[in-house]
Amino acid sequence: MFSASSIPTELNDLENGSTEVSCVRILVADDNTAILDHVSNMLQPDYEIVGKIADGNSVCQQVLDLRPDLTILDISMGEHSGIDIAQRLREEGYVGEIIFLTVHEDPAFVSAAIGAGGRGYVIKSRMNVDLRPAVNAVLAHRIFVSPPLQQL
Repeated sequence: MFSASSIPTELNDLENGSTEVSCVRILVADDNTAILDHVSNMLQPDYEIVGKIADGNSVCQQVLDLRPDLTILDISMGEHSGIDIAQRLREEGYVGEIIFLTVHEDPAFVSAAIGAGGRGYVIKSRMNVDLRPAVNAVLAHRIFVSPPLQQL
């Protein structure tokens, strides 16, 4: 199993024989500031949190400016949909990984999220258990879906 510190952010780090691994940079976007703080506190010991965004209007611009390795997006961000934001990011050339962190436990949302370029889908009620494994999976270029939704 990978530890967070053993996953390179650039494939070139391994191909060029570099022993120094870059820190994985994560941006978190959720309109609930308590969730932003909780997710950041959970991940900060092992990852660099480069942005915490509560405003759905500025998510795309911040992601495109900061170019994090991984973006964690809420699906429902007030008047904005994280799925629409992910689609726009992909259209704008963002190649980082995307994990959706959401309350929606509907298979249609899972399909839409993966279709929009997400590689992870974590239910907020399971974030304490599922978020770290989801981060590790998507950084290893695997898809992660919270277990209650895997069989749907």
